[in-house]
Amino acid sequence: MEADQCRFLFLLFIFMCQLSPEVAAEVQESSDDPGASRETVQLTDVPATMEFIAAAEVAVIGFFQDLEIPAVSLFHSMVQKFQAVSFGISTDSEVLAHYNITGNTISLFRLVDNEQLDLESKDIESIDATKLSRFIEINSLHLVTEYNPATAIGLFNSMIQIHLLLMMNKASPEYEESMHRYQNAAKLFQGKILFILVDSGVKANGKVISFFKLKESQLPALAIYRTLDEEWDTLPRVEVSVENVQNFCDGFLGGKRLNTMLPSLDNSYFSNRLNF
Repeated sequence: MEADQCRFLFLLFIFMCQLSPEVAAEVQESSDDPGASRETVQLTDVPATMEFIAAAEVAVIGFFQDLEIPAVSLFHSMVQKFQAVSFGISTDSEVLAHYNITGNTISLFRLVDNEQLDLESKDIESIDATKLSRFIEINSLHLVTEYNPATAIGLFNSMIQIHLLLMMNKASPEYEESMHRYQNAAKLFQGKILFILVDSGVKANGKVISFFKLKESQLPALAIYRTLDEEWDTLPRVEVSVENVQNFCDGFLGGKRLNTMLPSLDNSYFSNRLNF
């Protein structure tokens, strides 16, 4: 019963909460790509579907018993919008049975925390492009997820309770190499820690930086946070290497904090992330 209530509240939030115009524009800009046209992959058997899911950080599959419902055309319209997401579609009865699908369903699969999130028949009967887009944007968590007010909601709906934030300006000359190392480190903690990038070049992200008592002069910096008890730690002026990131994470997981005199956070990280 409690799980059903949580699911209801989450779906209600997705379908009823309106992103601000600024956030909506940011989401659109981050999703659009002038690259080549993409198509939905047809998944005709269980092995092909399993391989498709395993090969993607985020995969969205339309499991449809009826291809004439309006949700099917909406599903196809998402393919060009979300370039970092793999889209597949299946009507095969064995595939649907394998994933316990009993009606028209749109499912999002995530590698980072091995989650499957479903929009079932009752959810998609009245779905429109805005609602489906919001569902995908909120829940598209990658090995490294760039922070924005939409993905923040998905981060806090994940079962993984420890977040590592790299606060760095994407315009920095060191960004590309640092991100490559950060992504490699993320693979070492898959299923244990969610890795997040906070672009300090985005003015609105200054709230996140100040939330962890950091200043621009201390960047790039790492901040780690556990949602269960709000324990946290920071590593300012860090050289982003696999070794440094791994040591920082291992220390926190082992109960060691670099900064033993950190003040308590004024408000929960969650409430701050929803303040948009």
